[in-house]
Amino acid sequence: MSETQGDSARDVVVFLKAQHEQIKALFTQVLAASGDERERAFVQLRRLLAVHETAEEEVVHPRARTDLANGATIVDARLQEEHEAKEALAELEKLAVDSAEFDAKLRSLQRDVLEHAEAEEQQEFARLEVALDDEQLHRMRNAVKMAEAMAPTRPHAGVESAAANMLAGPFASMLDRARDAIRGKG
Repeated sequence: MSETQGDSARDVVVFLKAQHEQIKALFTQVLAASGDERERAFVQLRRLLAVHETAEEEVVHPRARTDLANGATIVDARLQEEHEAKEALAELEKLAVDSAEFDAKLRSLQRDVLEHAEAEEQQEFARLEVALDDEQLHRMRNAVKMAEAMAPTRPHAGVESAAANMLAGPFASMLDRARDAIRGKG
């Protein structure tokens, strides 16, 4: 996404929706590939999901929880979905990428993640656009980008809140990024 496109008045929403589109495309890419190409695409997908969800957990969900009517209920449902997705990603990491089990679990995760993204866009993003002014939305995008820069690159089930991410996130991020560098993935 270009900076011009990203500087729109509602840019945190534009930014996150663009990432949802990237995630959709990566699922398609992983499912269409095989061997090393599939492994590389899966690593990209896993990394994007990990940093994207961390940023939402640290920035978007806390804001939705406090600024939206029924925000706590909405956020709690999204956090449960994120926890389940992290567990599914961790399971996928243990499987051979060309196995039938990997394919079946990936398709199930794809379905769940796309439903999750749709719920976020309708129940959180659209409502935050109405509840917040342009400056607040712009600051949220900056906060999301900073959170992503420091986020773990692998799923960590059980770390689905801003507080948990602040406590465990930097250490998990350091370990993930070191492991990625050692393995040449990431």
